[in-house]
Amino acid sequence: MARSGEVADAAEELHGWVVVGVVPATAEAVVARAAEFARRFGTGLACVAVEPDRMAFAESIDGTVLSYPIAPEDWADEITFEPELRERLLTVLVDHAGPVAFVALTGDPATGLASFAGTVDAPMIVVGSREAGLRGSLREFFAGSVALHLSHRQTRPVVVVPLAPVSRAQALPWEDEL
Repeated sequence: MARSGEVADAAEELHGWVVVGVVPATAEAVVARAAEFARRFGTGLACVAVEPDRMAFAESIDGTVLSYPIAPEDWADEITFEPELRERLLTVLVDHAGPVAFVALTGDPATGLASFAGTVDAPMIVVGSREAGLRGSLREFFAGSVALHLSHRQTRPVVVVPLAPVSRAQALPWEDEL
């Protein structure tokens, strides 16, 4: 897991904030719900995007982790939160009165979210349910469910925001794909 440089410095400032895992395709719905929890807890909201296509190779004493991309053409000097995604989320958070931070990490999403939540002593981690469709099924098959990993590999409460709920009469998303 790698943090953008500002995260290591800001960990104390984000103490006790609600942590939300951000995936570009479903970010608005999950962040909007996480903002409700942050408001109810009277705390800030840390929007955390974890880039799984990078591998960590060293960690400094301040918590900054150096990483490299799996695909060499994706090389970048520093991990940053996507500016376009940040702007999309700011429009969702326009009425959110509390403070908001945007954090970019690398590595396994569940491990990154759990580690960051532990660093800032988050009261909870908010994530979305899996993506519908074949792409979501393949990602979950190979990497596993982030929510499932979080619920079994760390001690903070995990809130899973339903992204595409179906009625009892409908097949569950993964049942249609088999």
